[in-house]
Amino acid sequence: MSKQHDKKHHSESAEKVIPFPDEANAAGVNDGSAEASKEQPKAAEPSDATIELKARIASLEAENSNLKDQYLRKAAEFENFRKRMTKDKQDAIDFANQSLLLDLVPVIDDFERAIKSSEASRDFNTLHEGIAIIEKRLVSQLEAKWGLVRFESKGCVFDPNRHEGIMMEKSSDVTEAIVSEDFVRGYTLKDRVIRSAKVKVMMPADEAPQNDAPAGNNDSSSVTNDAQN
Repeated sequence: MSKQHDKKHHSESAEKVIPFPDEANAAGVNDGSAEASKEQPKAAEPSDATIELKARIASLEAENSNLKDQYLRKAAEFENFRKRMTKDKQDAIDFANQSLLLDLVPVIDDFERAIKSSEASRDFNTLHEGIAIIEKRLVSQLEAKWGLVRFESKGCVFDPNRHEGIMMEKSSDVTEAIVSEDFVRGYTLKDRVIRSAKVKVMMPADEAPQNDAPAGNNDSSSVTNDAQN
């Protein structure tokens, strides 16, 4: 009786001390989750290298924006400069002869006055003198201010760089090509020929052709002719 009673008492105490597996696991899970909720890890603070890198990126972005703004400004300035230079170049071409034309306008005025005067007086000598004065003043003005010089060619040695021969005549009085007449006078602009003179050229005469046949041949032929006659 006593042994059975002890076994029964021992089994009851064991049942009271040893928990069920499900209860133990539940208790362990609850305890772990509670401790995990109490001990959550804190977020890591950025290092000095990360802070420096972010600052460098921000600085480069600001510098890039500044350079882009400068580029756009320079591009706009260059485009405006190009347009202005194109306009100035075209103006220089269009008005390059403005000064010369202004010098020619008074000459036109002189011709108009000479024409009106001739219409009123019908005097040829007066008209001729007036035109000669206008021509002389125009030539002097172009030579003094613009370097346009009219050169004489009559009596000069023919120069193909300055003269254009339109007529030729042979003469025994010359030993080389000489300009004998100046039909249209030439002009130089600051020592450069801009229009050749149209001239008549006097060329040396060719020597008379000589008969190279021996005199005996001529005599024999004459004799033969006499015999035949």
